[in-house]
Amino acid sequence: MVVLEFCQDQLEIAVCPNREAMGCTAAAEVGALIQRLLETRQYINMMFAAAPSQSEFLEELLQMEGIDWSRVNGFHLDEYVGLDKTHPQRFAAFLGNHIFDKAPFNKVYYIEDTDLKGDGVVCRYSNLLREHPIDIACIGIGENGHIAFNDPHVADFADPHNFKIVDLDDRCRTQQVNDGCFPNFDAVPTRAYTVTVPGIMSARYIYCIVPSQNKSEAVKNTLRGPIDTSCPASILRSHQRAKLYLDMEAASSILDIYDL
Repeated sequence: MVVLEFCQDQLEIAVCPNREAMGCTAAAEVGALIQRLLETRQYINMMFAAAPSQSEFLEELLQMEGIDWSRVNGFHLDEYVGLDKTHPQRFAAFLGNHIFDKAPFNKVYYIEDTDLKGDGVVCRYSNLLREHPIDIACIGIGENGHIAFNDPHVADFADPHNFKIVDLDDRCRTQQVNDGCFPNFDAVPTRAYTVTVPGIMSARYIYCIVPSQNKSEAVKNTLRGPIDTSCPASILRSHQRAKLYLDMEAASSILDIYDL
């Protein structure tokens, strides 16, 4: 169910009454696209964000009928550096629990799926992304406007790389505590692997799912601020096939601006 629909530059925006409706709406559109792409492709490649903001969307996507997951390859956007492979807050664990282990994917490419470390991980995943161009990226937006772990101080719209290691800013790390992922600020890792901004923008289709009041400022900056790295998500306004899904809380700071 969509309450409001409008565009900002090339970005489509759909506002839904609540998180559940947002997840259902996004899942229905992504599911339909998966089926349409598989009509002419043997396999497609999808990339997913790992965050509580994606939970409703992922749950609904798994309920969609008619998706042949055995013809879908799965990737993820980012991962912490330095967490033990058994740590419950690794993004690999989140995505395994929420989608990768619940559907029969053709193959899932985890960021840390070997004994490689650091630059070895970067080289491997960078090559995998080049070998498997992303058809659909399902992403979110952070409280600081980041997409994946491209925080404002490390985001580069002209980055020559598609994958790299970054230092996380304090607001990003604080969000992980606010989301209930870590007990305190010091427990949050300081570095992460991430698909870069050009790596995300290279996807044929981008679906961005953003609920909750704590994202309202980032949503306003994404849609109404300049398209620059002060709010990395603003770059989505220049993608020809990107759509942003909001609940009313996330949209609260823009409703008056758009006279909606």
